[in-house]
Order: sequence, then C-alpha cells, then structure tokens
Amino acid sequence: MTSGSPRIGVIADSTLQGHLLSNAIRTQGYELAVNTAPNLLEDRWYSSKDLALWVVDLTDEDRWNDFLDRFLEESETPILFCDGQAPARNAPEYPRWERRLLTKMLDYVERPRIEVELETLAPAVSQKIVIPTPKEFRMAPRAGRPQRVWVLGASLGGPAAVKVFLDSLPAELPVAFLLAQHIDASFVETLAGVLCRDNDFKCEVGYDGASLSHGTVTIAPIEYEVGFTETGVITSTGKDWEGPYAPSIDQAIKNVSTRYGQYSGAILFSGMGNDGSIAAPHMKQRGGTIWAQSTETCACSSQPDSVRETGCVTYSDAPEKLALALVEEVRRSLSGRV
Repeated sequence: MTSGSPRIGVIADSTLQGHLLSNAIRTQGYELAVNTAPNLLEDRWYSSKDLALWVVDLTDEDRWNDFLDRFLEESETPILFCDGQAPARNAPEYPRWERRLLTKMLDYVERPRIEVELETLAPAVSQKIVIPTPKEFRMAPRAGRPQRVWVLGASLGGPAAVKVFLDSLPAELPVAFLLAQHIDASFVETLAGVLCRDNDFKCEVGYDGASLSHGTVTIAPIEYEVGFTETGVITSTGKDWEGPYAPSIDQAIKNVSTRYGQYSGAILFSGMGNDGSIAAPHMKQRGGTIWAQSTETCACSSQPDSVRETGCVTYSDAPEKLALALVEEVRRSLSGRV
C-alpha cells in the first residue's frame, strides 16, 4: 500500500458526483478523509489543517452562496473546484475524465508514493508452475525482429506479480515483453536485476537504440516516451510520457499496438489508478489481446479493474495462470489452430 499519501476531502451537492469523485481519488492512491454535502459539513472541517486539498463540485452554486462565503473565508486548505459532471464509470470517456481530475489535483498535491520493495522479492517457489516448452517454440526463430510483442503494465504490487508470471514461463516463448512499471528512476536497474533473477529471461532497460527481442523483458525507460521501428528497434520520441506517472502504460500499449497490431497484447497487473484503460480500446481495435490479473490476487486491483471496466479484457486470472494461458495461445497460433 501507499504510505503518507495526501489526505483529500470531497464536497459535492450531488450524491452520485460525490461518489464518483471519491472513488477516483481513492483509486489514484490518495486517502479520502471526508465526502459530504455542503449543508452537512461539520464545523471542525472549515478550519481544519488536516487536509492537503478540498475537491468541491457544486451543480447549483447560487444555492450555496452562504456556504461558499464561509468556506472560502475560513478554509486554510487549497480548494479545487470541479467544472464538469463525471461520466458513468462504464462510459468510454470516464478514464479520460479521471485522468484530467488527477492532473488538476497535481497542481496542489504531490503524487501518492508507490512503495516498491524489490530486494525482498523472494523466488516464486510456492506459486511457480512448471510449464513445459512446446515443440512449436523450439521451431520458432529466436533472432531477428520480434513476431509478437506484449506489454506488461504494473504499478503498486506489480513487481511481485510480474515476477511470478515470468518465473512460470519457458524462456523459449517467442514473445518480446515491454514492461511499463510505475517506479522511481533510481530503482529501474534494480528492478531489471530482480525480475529475471530466478528465470532464464534477459532483462534490460530499453533506452534509445536498444531492440525488442524474444526471450527478453525490456523495461520502458522513465526519462522519455519510446516508439518502435519495423525491426523492433526502440526509439525515443523526444517527448516526456503523458499523464501523472512514468512510464505511461497507456502510451506503451498504444505505441506497441500501433506497430504490431494483431500480434500485440497487454497484461495489466496489480496497481493503483487507471493507467491502461484509455489505450485498451485502441489495442482491441488493432486486433491485439488484453488480459488482466484477477482482483483477488492483486495487492491493489484498481488498475486491472479499471481496464476490465472498458470491456476489452478477455481473460483474467492469477499471474501463473496468465503465463499458462499465454503459452497455450502462442502454441496454438504457431500450430495454425484457432
């Protein structure tokens, strides 16, 4: 879990709007301190110094003039006034609305801290399943341009899940992986060492000029957005990743699916927020496959749950079962079976 995350208060004169705002704030990893209507706000909150930000949404400001006069005069906490009704959670535009809300909040408060204890990740002995290497894999080319590229998207709790997934796979799997993990840049090299410590995959950071390849887990760099050439060479776009976290899982999914189409895929692992839910429909339209870690096996399920709500996820399970399903899917594809 996150620790020391900013405490946020919500004031809304619509019960539904208050619920959607509160859910979005919690999903992003912030601590929700209070959610109330203006007329029900307790006196102690007016001058409270226990909050980092108020998020206020009033559909009829004229009705609440007296409240606003007192609130603006007495509050010592920054106030973010929302300017639009939230769409339904299952609406296509919801992920972008939530992203805009978070972007506005970051003008007032810091990002929630994501704790990543990489050195303590133990080998996945109890969870690891032995997946034999299908004969079809031994016949597939190992060198040259990658035929299939899958994005692994992860945030809070993600490294442990991704490690179980990788530890369960045969290294001969003809898939190139791009890992988009929300993490501080100072931990990236450590992440590369830990993820492939107990398996036969190669793990490296995908800086400009590196190449995607079978048998390799390429970690998307934090410093800049990357794209891909026809031969799998990684190229810097010269731009920062969009959104509040780097690397952006949404951009990684979009860029991979734009290049590899029906030969692309994505798996969303444990994490907070909704990164991945904006680009999932794009990958689906391009013929790619989107899977997600099951809710009950996540340390934090907000991220895979958000992508599931788009209707694009076709399979959800524990990390080791996702590994088994990927092996079978690639085997069937190579053997010409549908």
